[in-house]
Amino acid sequence: MSVLLKGVLVYGEEPATDVLIDDGQIASIGPDLDPGDAEVVEGHGQILLPGFVDLHTHLREPGREDTETIATGSAAAALGGYTAVFAMANTSPVADSVVITDHVWRRGQEVGLVDVHPVGAITVGLGGTQLAEMATMAAGVGKVRMFSDDGKCVDDPLIMRRALEYSSSLGVLIAQHAEEPRLTVNAIAHEGPTAARLGLAGWPRAAEESIVARDALLARDAGASVHICHASTAGTVELLKWARGQGISITAEVTPHHLLLDDSRLETYDAINKVNPPLREASDVDALRRGLADGTVDCVATDHAPHAEQDKCCEFAQAKPGMLGLETALAIVVQTMVEPGLLDWRGVARVMSERPAQIVGLSDQGRPIEVGETANLVLVDPCASWTVVGKKLASISDNTPFESMTFSAKVTTTLLRGRITARDGVTRSKVGD
Repeated sequence: MSVLLKGVLVYGEEPATDVLIDDGQIASIGPDLDPGDAEVVEGHGQILLPGFVDLHTHLREPGREDTETIATGSAAAALGGYTAVFAMANTSPVADSVVITDHVWRRGQEVGLVDVHPVGAITVGLGGTQLAEMATMAAGVGKVRMFSDDGKCVDDPLIMRRALEYSSSLGVLIAQHAEEPRLTVNAIAHEGPTAARLGLAGWPRAAEESIVARDALLARDAGASVHICHASTAGTVELLKWARGQGISITAEVTPHHLLLDDSRLETYDAINKVNPPLREASDVDALRRGLADGTVDCVATDHAPHAEQDKCCEFAQAKPGMLGLETALAIVVQTMVEPGLLDWRGVARVMSERPAQIVGLSDQGRPIEVGETANLVLVDPCASWTVVGKKLASISDNTPFESMTFSAKVTTTLLRGRITARDGVTRSKVGD
């Protein structure tokens, strides 16, 4: 089918124009286009961007379908403006074999709301001692292009070195959860004045930064690329600058919650604010924002992590870390980066679409909005005030720290290869379009 996006601002730039989409591609861009038999979406001056790409999503399937499924997570992604997500490997069973990674890919294709790319585990069972069969997963139907033990750090330097060496020959990416476990035993909150006052065991910045520095050197010697998951400290930003100055191929992501929240949120002891890595100090938040603005930090990734109520409504130390993120990511980026003038709308496209697609080598995502390009697109209303209500989000779980917060931008329409997957808060499956 054809779709006409009428009166939209491409990358937020005047004047408003029409975009005609036919057979999954952008067919024409210009004023007053003839819709023919196309479905018309009235843009009313809304912002048109390339569809978002999330390098870090937890969809929980297989194993914890009580908290999220590929179907519900895909719905949340589409509503959040995403056209591709990367599903992390810490499922049950772990995605350390082609059987699991191919299942995740096929299930995502069946749902059809977003391209679900499986992330393969670096080590068997996330155990950190034996490399998983990376080559087999990379050659499977799911064509795994990123590997991570996220949730756990590959702390053995020899195992990490071997993984980087193999990744180079396979043409895949290694993504590291940077946490030196010997520095975080029993740690549950950022090591600083707030944790000390509240009696919470501290998680030092050095736990992250020491692994970032080590893996940069390992990547240098292996001639490989390494990606740092959920960067959270000012020191990590400085290490990324240093590594790039040495010619090391290193990239990094930051989460929306690390751009907006700091450890002052812990005053209530509410475990909704418990996350890994922990919320840091305001100075770290500022450094992460500046690093994202100047390109030191490459992209935004949600680390969308649904949890059951019983896993959050308990003592802070016993609660599982993680927050929902797919449906609120764009609004947070606008509040923290666009409204203060750190990014314009082209900058938003860079950090949420273009760079993540480039990092993992997706050829049909994060593409320029031009005639002939694949129509993976998102329409954003920058003036749509809305309030977050966890129970109204598409995820099965509702563990959002943004409950009752009001934001001033919202995704209104998402298109995957020219097919509308979400419009005005409602998703559309493949069947019946």
